[in-house]
Amino acid sequence: MTLIKRVGKALAVIVVILAVLGFAGHSYVNHVEKEKTVVTLAKHPKKVLFFYRDDCPDCQAIFHRIYWHNVISHNIILINMNQPKNRHYIQKYQLTAVPTLISGNQRYVGTKQSQIKRIVGD
Repeated sequence: MTLIKRVGKALAVIVVILAVLGFAGHSYVNHVEKEKTVVTLAKHPKKVLFFYRDDCPDCQAIFHRIYWHNVISHNIILINMNQPKNRHYIQKYQLTAVPTLISGNQRYVGTKQSQIKRIVGD
């Protein structure tokens, strides 16, 4: 009986720790999403460009997936279009909506996971 209680307590502690870490990770990504960093693309040749707005529901729906993909691959530049100094990219890249992903001559506007994978890779 004591072994079962110990294992149960250990599992409960692990579950609590994982929940806290999950919440902290989620909160951090939400913080990153809200940042309005000025982006200079000349410093990032051959990267996937992810144009989004932090107040856009469609952008928010895919932001976490894009962010975590980028943590592993380091091939995406996050560009928040709510930063006024990033708005010149609207004309330069002929943006008509967000979220927009651009990689070379490939472009996708939307939230369909299969299309996002096609642009960012696996």
